[in-house]
Amino acid sequence: MNNTFGELIRMRRSYRQFLSTPVNDEVIKQVLEDAQYTPSNCNTQPWDVHIVSGNKKDELSKALVKANKEGKFNPDFDFDVNHYYGRYSDRQKEQGKAYYEALGVKRTDIEGRKRATERNLEFFNAPHAAFLFMPKFGDNVRVASDIGMYAQSFLLSLTSHGIGSIPQTLLGFHADIVRDNLGVPEEMKLLFGISFGYPDLESIANSVRMGRDSIEKNVSFHN
Repeated sequence: MNNTFGELIRMRRSYRQFLSTPVNDEVIKQVLEDAQYTPSNCNTQPWDVHIVSGNKKDELSKALVKANKEGKFNPDFDFDVNHYYGRYSDRQKEQGKAYYEALGVKRTDIEGRKRATERNLEFFNAPHAAFLFMPKFGDNVRVASDIGMYAQSFLLSLTSHGIGSIPQTLLGFHADIVRDNLGVPEEMKLLFGISFGYPDLESIANSVRMGRDSIEKNVSFHN
């Protein structure tokens, strides 16, 4: 692709259904090399990234689905949508409503909503997933921001190669299982994961495209 940055960042979106076609290893390496140039506090480069594909991905998915059904959650970092408030909460609810309506899952359909959530742990059929681990320094805010910047670089590079993706907080809810499965040491903490591959553009799950507020909602100018 040969797009301007403005075009590229608007092309990036979250896909929730993928084709099983794997991404070429050389392309994945190019994406990782792009992301390696992400800025970080004091140039610490704290990202520890694990890519799963093939049989290892399927094995991990089964373990995650099983743990989810058994209610065995052990995230390294707290997350609760009930902590959102005001416009932040509104945006979260708008996204959830649009997605479930596209799937035809009603608010009262508990089993349908559980199944929709479970698809996260199946990586939405994506052939690859990246797990982003980090060391703990102080209150972790700075290092987490570094991981966030790395993820954005990774996502935009994927987009530039015509590859779809979706960052998933839920992939960090079973941190011990991921660590054990991938042989990651305990001191490395799991922030989240990113499923990626070629998107299934015919899927209704990919029919939802959320908009953005105007910059006036988020930006103040001071002269």
